[in-house]
Amino acid sequence: MPKALREYNWRQWLRVQPLTHAIKTARYRKIDRRFLSLPAEACDIQGTRDAARGRDVLLTIAFGDAQCLDLQVRLIRGLVRHDLHIVADNSISEAAADENRQVCAAYGTSYVRLPANPWTVKNPSRSHAAALNWMWHNVLKPAAPAAFGFLDQDLFPAQPCDPFAPLQDVAFYGDLRRAGARWYLWAGYCFFCFDAVARKPLDFGLDWFAGLDTGGANWEVLYRDVDPNALPQRPITAFAALPGVELRQAYCEWRGSWLHEVGLDGDLSLKAKKREAVLRLLEPALQALPRSPRQ
Repeated sequence: MPKALREYNWRQWLRVQPLTHAIKTARYRKIDRRFLSLPAEACDIQGTRDAARGRDVLLTIAFGDAQCLDLQVRLIRGLVRHDLHIVADNSISEAAADENRQVCAAYGTSYVRLPANPWTVKNPSRSHAAALNWMWHNVLKPAAPAAFGFLDQDLFPAQPCDPFAPLQDVAFYGDLRRAGARWYLWAGYCFFCFDAVARKPLDFGLDWFAGLDTGGANWEVLYRDVDPNALPQRPITAFAALPGVELRQAYCEWRGSWLHEVGLDGDLSLKAKKREAVLRLLEPALQALPRSPRQ
């Protein structure tokens, strides 16, 4: 939802920004609506809906990087209380999608190959948002799960947990992000009671013109009248994954007991070393798990 006209200052009016923002927003929505109408590629959507009905569902948007997906799926299987984990594959190449499909097959994880995403090369945030909206409209909403939660692919649990437990007291929760007077839930970790949101016109997109990233488009329909301080929160601590390297070059986060690799941030030339550091941090949790079927 674009910001209200009264929120533009006179300099923005002189640049005709309200009009240009409205035109761009209409164009973005047209592209998104077309994407939502596209069918999934060679997967059992109805079977996934049936498996999700009435259950607590985790949903990961995957994007290449089968090693990352394998790590998350293993840890979730062993540490996170849930009924069903769905991986929605937003990868560009079929080779990457095939690797992700093999990971899911090895662990018995539900897999959905998303249609070609019009935003993937142009804008990663819009690509992620479009993938979430496709899964909401084509899988989750028709399935009517008891509850559902969205996870970033590079977010890893390190201790046993039940992310659905807080939904006994609130309709939704997750990691807060703020944009001026607005706030929203980070799309990498947010959970919802289905019955509380099913009849609302949800939009997990973004609105850069109002400072809102992926998931922020739900401000008007979901978050505006809720006190964010009433939602359960967890500590978030940023740290450099590599010793002697600046924070911004090897940025990682502990989000409660979950480790966030933040794969798109930092010095990409250090990506392999950063992954090695993440694996070392997760080694105690991995050692405690049953042997992987892919080992």
